[in-house]
Amino acid sequence: MIISRTPFRISFFGGGTDYPVWYREHGGAVLATSINKYCYITCRYLPPFFEHKHRIVYSKMEHTRTISEIQHPSARETLNFLDINRGVEIHHDGDLPARTGLGSSSAFTVGLLNALYALKGKMVTRRQLALDAIHIEQDLIKENVGSQDQTTAAFGGFNKIEFGGEQQIQVRPITVNPRKLQLLHDNLMLFFTGFSRTASEIACEQIKQTPNKKNELNKMLEMVDEAISILNGSDSDITDFGRLLHESWLIKRTLTDKISNQHIDNIYEEAINAGALGGKLLGAGGGGFVLFFVEPEFQSKVREKLRNLLYVPFKFESLGSQIIYYVPQNDF
Repeated sequence: MIISRTPFRISFFGGGTDYPVWYREHGGAVLATSINKYCYITCRYLPPFFEHKHRIVYSKMEHTRTISEIQHPSARETLNFLDINRGVEIHHDGDLPARTGLGSSSAFTVGLLNALYALKGKMVTRRQLALDAIHIEQDLIKENVGSQDQTTAAFGGFNKIEFGGEQQIQVRPITVNPRKLQLLHDNLMLFFTGFSRTASEIACEQIKQTPNKKNELNKMLEMVDEAISILNGSDSDITDFGRLLHESWLIKRTLTDKISNQHIDNIYEEAINAGALGGKLLGAGGGGFVLFFVEPEFQSKVREKLRNLLYVPFKFESLGSQIIYYVPQNDF
């Protein structure tokens, strides 16, 4: 029996430059962190007493005789990719709902890879987990996804992740004074807007528009280093991070008309009017979780203004995908 635990993520700056269509030509980067909300994958070889060979349990339950019959795309392609010949049982549990902008789909793929490698008696590097997950999602499933979610899920931590070139990904941990990092955390508020969306559909439109949005994407890319300078500057004001989030959101929502909508715009405006300095919709857009930068003295007012939304406390985490339970399985 194997259990993997893989974190969800919050992306602050650079989203949109992690799509291969952009970074293969221009290079890309994001500033992102993993958080203490997790995807759990439990797996084992399925004993040969059943008519079915595979059991996959998530929001649905699948019983199949072959891998090709599995409807869950990540489970199917990951099992194929790792050439799993024996029957398996896979259970998924998550702290937060899927398709809400926190990288849940990639956390699933990374966590499943980690668990299945362990089932085969192998340990792989975080980098290998990230690259394998990117390959499965982009090349095998052919999802319209970037490369940041898989990387943050695999590595964990608060990082600048660079995309492009021979190495494809470079993960650079942000060396921030712990007091400054805590100050940033204390100014962040996460809310669930109450509905989800399929990121791939929204991302597809954004990818189509990429050639026409070079100025916007270059500016969003520059903001990654601007944000790091705010965090590292000894005399910088942490509130500038919030104002930069606002500037980035104004640019991001112009990339396609699918990123935001009237409901999201109303939520954002209410939070700003209540004292938030900036914020962003997490993920590709359309719904899910929204993050705000709010100074502590205004947070109660923002919570009251957004009382119809679910407030979700969180903390930064730095461990990435882990095997948290491992018991070798007896053969039949």
